[in-house]
Amino acid sequence: MTTIHRVRAILTAPDGIPLVIVKIETDQDGLSGLGCATFTQRPTLVAQAVEEYLDPLLRGRSVSNIEDLWHIMYVNAYWRNGPVLNNAISGVDMALWDIKGKLAGMPVYDLLGGKCREAAMVYRHADGRDPHEVLDNVLGFVDQGYLAVRCQMGGYGGQAPSASESRSRIEEAFPGTYYEPDAYARSVVDLFDHVRGATGDGLFLLHDIHERLAPIDAIRLAKDLEPYRLFFLEDPLPPEHVEWFRRLRDQSSTPIAMGELHNHPLEWRTLITDQLIDFIRSHLSQLGGLTPARKLAALCEAFGVRTAWHGPGDVSPVGHAANLHLDLACHNFGIQEVGGFGEALREVFPGTPDLRDGYLWANDEPGLGVEIDEAKAALYPIELSPITWTQSRWPDGTAWTP
Repeated sequence: MTTIHRVRAILTAPDGIPLVIVKIETDQDGLSGLGCATFTQRPTLVAQAVEEYLDPLLRGRSVSNIEDLWHIMYVNAYWRNGPVLNNAISGVDMALWDIKGKLAGMPVYDLLGGKCREAAMVYRHADGRDPHEVLDNVLGFVDQGYLAVRCQMGGYGGQAPSASESRSRIEEAFPGTYYEPDAYARSVVDLFDHVRGATGDGLFLLHDIHERLAPIDAIRLAKDLEPYRLFFLEDPLPPEHVEWFRRLRDQSSTPIAMGELHNHPLEWRTLITDQLIDFIRSHLSQLGGLTPARKLAALCEAFGVRTAWHGPGDVSPVGHAANLHLDLACHNFGIQEVGGFGEALREVFPGTPDLRDGYLWANDEPGLGVEIDEAKAALYPIELSPITWTQSRWPDGTAWTP
């Protein structure tokens, strides 16, 4: 029986984004597993939860019993479903699947039933100061072979005019990142009219509201975007407003993606079983790792919802590999978000999945197929500073969802 010898966290930021990696060392020389526990906004708290609570809980236990270990970790603190502990559990869970694949001599996707496809179609992010600059960036991705691009203009919520430029912003308002919801919503329609007009119908286009609108305004925007045939419209509403999804579905045929902020199954269950969304966007290190994610994917398949796992820059290559192995094994895969992999990131994480021809490709090594060079990881320490982008405000200073 192979047992857990030690569970520890590795903090690194090769691309300037804090990443949290869980490494499980076993009692077999040279056998270890990696998982992604990244919670960019609170990385050191996750590391502390891993090393001070999960390590002593798990030492000496068999690496084979992933399902049992997941439930032990989940309820051991009694209170549950918080992002810090969920991320810590996620990292351990992925690392256990990595080890199981290495012991079996198989990629994780084979443990999940084998491939449904050779690679996963991805989408990239194109931003810009105006529709022309966004289009230039979209066409740059098209030239690289990408089939799908998410279009934003001026970041989430659009441009943030200064108080002197804004008709409604109060001069001496609270500090934060300001935007004008109505101006943003109108600008999105203009953006997609420009981009779709230039690219034609052959390119998949996406957009992320990122919860920046009041519910009724998000519904209106979803209706206004129908002529541009989006692949999906992401996060039109925050988790706190899930009851509005029924009204949204009744009034718009624009496909809807949701889920990256969800912690608990009750947050996504009704959205799926009542077919109020088209894509599940959950973050694997937010919901608890591969073990609950494969169950979530199966639930979605039963109700015609496709997967589109969260995959921005604050997902490590280990986390991207976990996403990819699910993408390859799940029949109801839809699309995969990828922020890109810098040179330093690839050096720190040998085996990082390969991006080419608009798809993400696994390397077919046992387990998740990604390792970490700890000496190189140490060259990129994380930096902690107050998070500013989540301090979003409307023109009068009202704090809104990030």
